[in-house]
Amino acid sequence: MFWNDLKHIREGSPLVHNITNFVVMNLTANALLAVGASPVMAHAAEEVEEMAGLASALVINIGTLSGPWVDAMFLAGRAARRKGIPIILDPVGAGATAYRTDTALRMLAEIPPAILRGNASEIRALARHEGGTRGVDAAHAVESVLDDAKDLSRRHGCVVTVSGPTDLIVHGDRILRVHNGSPLMARVTGMGCTATAITGAFAAVNPDAFRAAAGAMALMGTAGEMAAARAGGPGSFPAAFLDALAGIREEDVLGRVRVEG
Repeated sequence: MFWNDLKHIREGSPLVHNITNFVVMNLTANALLAVGASPVMAHAAEEVEEMAGLASALVINIGTLSGPWVDAMFLAGRAARRKGIPIILDPVGAGATAYRTDTALRMLAEIPPAILRGNASEIRALARHEGGTRGVDAAHAVESVLDDAKDLSRRHGCVVTVSGPTDLIVHGDRILRVHNGSPLMARVTGMGCTATAITGAFAAVNPDAFRAAAGAMALMGTAGEMAAARAGGPGSFPAAFLDALAGIREEDVLGRVRVEG
């Protein structure tokens, strides 16, 4: 289902502007390169508006928040909306602290994203304005937050991706479930953030945010399965995953992608 979008990414090499966290910058930049996109990791307030003006998508990830970075995120988000490029928001750790939750809610209200991608606990926290997450880890099952995802989607007019063993893609009453993936993906830091970055690449080439979000998660899961078959464990998995992203072929996809809806 994602092959045409991946071809367009490889052919067009869209610039994806990332304001993301220290933990994942290297992995997410390499993942974007592996799929054929052009990553830029720019977070200085002095340049983010100009950079967003050059990009085809903006990815905002609140994993390592600070006041100056928050200011830069809003500057870049407003520039992206003026240009009409998609914003993809990853509310990392929303629900763990009031600062994270409030920042993500402000972003949803003031610079509404085309796609919101988070784990089940983050999505629940934003929908219900409550805490209870375990840092960046999900404490809730994906299906248990389906109504929360629908509520956020309707309220903010965005696609909501809920990551987990099965990924939910929600846009109002439209729902897709992506059943691809590997348990090893949950044992490597930054795989969720990588999914957000790749979602940015897909949104850069596909104006249908629902299809872009679904395609990105299907590619993530498929590449994760291919990598798990080669990797010896979580240490070697990231390298195998990047290799899978870079080398995946159409015949690798046929019969492997499992999408319901």
